[in-house]
Amino acid sequence: MSPYAHITGWGMAVPERILTNQELEKMVDTSDDWIVTRTGIRERRIASDGETTASLATKASLKALDVANIAPAEVDLIIVSTSSPEYLFPATASIVQDNLGANKAGAFDILAACTGFIFGLNIASQAIRSGSIKNSLIIGSETLSRIIDWNDRATCVLFGDGAGAFVLQAGEEESGLLSAVMRSDGSGKDMLCIPGGGSRFPTSVETVNQGMHFVKMNGREVYRFATRVMVQSTHEVVRKANLSLDDIDLVIPHQANKRIIETAARNLNIPMDRCVLNIDRFGNTSTASIPIATCEAIAEGKLNPGDNVVFVGFGAGLTWGAAVVRWSGPFPGLRVVRPPAIRFYARLRSFVKRILRKIDAVIWGSLDSRR
Repeated sequence: MSPYAHITGWGMAVPERILTNQELEKMVDTSDDWIVTRTGIRERRIASDGETTASLATKASLKALDVANIAPAEVDLIIVSTSSPEYLFPATASIVQDNLGANKAGAFDILAACTGFIFGLNIASQAIRSGSIKNSLIIGSETLSRIIDWNDRATCVLFGDGAGAFVLQAGEEESGLLSAVMRSDGSGKDMLCIPGGGSRFPTSVETVNQGMHFVKMNGREVYRFATRVMVQSTHEVVRKANLSLDDIDLVIPHQANKRIIETAARNLNIPMDRCVLNIDRFGNTSTASIPIATCEAIAEGKLNPGDNVVFVGFGAGLTWGAAVVRWSGPFPGLRVVRPPAIRFYARLRSFVKRILRKIDAVIWGSLDSRR
């Protein structure tokens, strides 16, 4: 029998810096009342100069590994979902892999915008079910404040920074991911995008001057799209799991807009007390929003082993998707994983490998010069 992909660890990391609506009132033509009424957001977290997408992802991952009680060397696969990577390449996941010292893990990024965490969860789960891997780390991490036009009130009030991570492990009991839906419609690519910086519009003085490297959004069209696909994908994924909405204990939606979530819940006939909502304190953290909201739900006692939970999201692409998960929690174990020690030895290992690489280059350079 194929193993199931249990979620055995979770962790989140958000910057300390809080940007309130009152502070935004001094930056752009907006107001606290305007923002709260239209989005439900009151504050968001903003990365400091020393914080990056990879550093937030690493912090969230260490917490998730600590909960799961497994060492980085046991991780077979690391997937980072992000729209604000460290570089175009290498993958942010490779940086996280090095930060953790996960020396046996393959690592790659997913770019599916706010839906990316659901896509990554499904991909890793299928790898576990196939038997090709046993342990995986799935991360959603963003520093969206770096790609926002702080003069554009239509977008700068929405987004925040943060990261969330899950550990997935193979287990025989029927739990973990029960079904998933992944969808895309590229005809809506212009509704939410960053036009500049890719091969279509390479970075130039002109693209910078035109602000093409900032997020552009058609808010009204995104709202219509989101309320429709969140309902459709939730119905579809619950059917695929051979469940009904009455069997769902909790819905954790992408935290994009309070009105979108309320409209979707109303159309699904699901009371808001069965939906997790934390957008008021974090804003839209894109692909990090679902794992962050999950961590908070667990801390508040809203999500417990045996519960059926729906993750549902949408984003640029256009992409959308949903997953039904039977929550399990950590496997029993006696070993204690210590994140500070993990981080120290990972840094030491990375330093030594860089030194050895330089020594190797000198030796081979000397041999080549003699030929």
